[in-house]
Amino acid sequence: MRAILVLLGVAALIVAALMAFGFIGIDQTRTAALPQVKVEGGQAPKFDVEVGKVDVGTVNRTVEVPAIKVERPATAQ
Repeated sequence: MRAILVLLGVAALIVAALMAFGFIGIDQTRTAALPQVKVEGGQAPKFDVEVGKVDVGTVNRTVEVPAIKVERPATAQ
């Protein structure tokens, strides 16, 4: 049970971070209405959600990597 709560907390933090950085925008376009006492009707809220798009690609490049040579001191055994 504790693991499920931790996962829900992490998911909430991720969603909050994405909203803070502008990757997710949520605008309420219709308000909620309580159902009638007759248990008929009602209306769920409607939302327009805009999410950021991330394109990931690869590029082949040649990079020089420095060579490291380690020599022992002459007095070392």
